[in-house]
Amino acid sequence: MGVSGVAKAAGIWAGGLLLGLGLPYLPSISPPLLISFIGEFPVPDYSFALPFLKTNTNTNATLAPAATATAAAVTEAETTSPFICDASHTYRTELVSLEPLIIYIHNLISPSEITALLETAEPRFAPSQVTKYGRQQQTSDRTSSSAGLPRDDPAVVCVLNRTRTFLGTMLRDGWDEMGPPQLVRYSAGQRFNVHHDWYEYPQWAVDGSLRKWNRVASFFAILEDDCTEGETHFPFAKPITAPSPNGEGIWQGSKEVVGMEDGEEAQESEGNKPFWREHEEGGLAFRPVAGNAVFWVNLHANGTGDERTNHAGLPLGKGRKTAMNIWPRQYYPYE
Repeated sequence: MGVSGVAKAAGIWAGGLLLGLGLPYLPSISPPLLISFIGEFPVPDYSFALPFLKTNTNTNATLAPAATATAAAVTEAETTSPFICDASHTYRTELVSLEPLIIYIHNLISPSEITALLETAEPRFAPSQVTKYGRQQQTSDRTSSSAGLPRDDPAVVCVLNRTRTFLGTMLRDGWDEMGPPQLVRYSAGQRFNVHHDWYEYPQWAVDGSLRKWNRVASFFAILEDDCTEGETHFPFAKPITAPSPNGEGIWQGSKEVVGMEDGEEAQESEGNKPFWREHEEGGLAFRPVAGNAVFWVNLHANGTGDERTNHAGLPLGKGRKTAMNIWPRQYYPYE
């Protein structure tokens, strides 16, 4: 090989070496020059590995920011478990009133279901509305916030299946339905004045048929109870039995005597308050207890509304109360 050939080969080798050493620093070149030089392709956020340079093989080395974020996202995805419905979940019921029919349900909704329902509903809360004159509108009678729930949400499906089973033959499969559920939230001072859940005039079905429906019953299940006051009051409800001649209470619960010394009065423990009580203005009042629910039947046997089911969400004292409304729909025969 002549001198010129050797010089040419040396030049090619040197040019290749310079290009290889300069590749890791291409991202720092000014944009116009970079675009004209390498064209359009995604530039990694790390340096290129060169075969003749020693690389750091320490697996504990600090990751680049983008790699750290990706790893964190993967870790979160791996540790976030999907909701699984517990088909073995059990609850306990107590008859409270026969006029109208009111049943108290202990542990209707589990803690994991409460967590899932609240996560689904959180971005959906908006000022509550009521139906007046055939349309939805806000009113000073109802000052809470509400959130509609998607029917296909796994936690919603789980709870609706449980409450559907509770109803037994009250609903007819293939004809009646559970209806869309709703969460309602009260903060300090908020309330819902006396109202009823059934409609004065049955509503048309939304499937285009000539059927009409009404809310045959109601479930009111408490999800959050970090609050004071805020009972659900049924002013016309009657307890199943009358008070005894001695006048003691007939509601569920007991009183725990705390701090008793000579001359001191017994104080009622917060954790031992009754679940419901006879209200001083008549009727029955149910305090909010997370996981528990009140169930009542809204309609008479002939399909008309039972005014004895009128009820109110009494003003909340402190804190927050969140509950789930479930309104099963019973359809009337074709007219």
